[in-house]
Amino acid sequence: IQLIINPKQFDVIVTENMFGDILSDEAASIAGSLGMLPSASLGGKINLYEPAHGSAPDIAGQDKANPIATILSAAMMLRNSFDENDAAKSIENAIEKVLSKGYATGDIAGKDSKRVGTKEFTRLVCEEI
Repeated sequence: IQLIINPKQFDVIVTENMFGDILSDEAASIAGSLGMLPSASLGGKINLYEPAHGSAPDIAGQDKANPIATILSAAMMLRNSFDENDAAKSIENAIEKVLSKGYATGDIAGKDSKRVGTKEFTRLVCEEI
């Protein structure tokens, strides 16, 4: 519950997978959507980067998924596994620019948002990079 009450007290949370799944679902309420949360499993021989939301099979192929978590997971990979901080920051800045222009997928769109699908949001981020 502290994650929801005072999330700024946490920098990093290290946990096993099942508890991590529960915490990521709770953290989604802070970010506005699971589609916003990148994820990484670090510390072994191989690091794994993936969006916290999983594959979202219920909306597969419908151009509805929020690609931000997937894109930010790639930025985490660039930073943590390849020491490519500039490339990671470029990706993060591109997402911020697209959001600041009012573009949003359905899960995070407000009444004044420019609602776009997965493909269009990704294209806009790529243009900003």
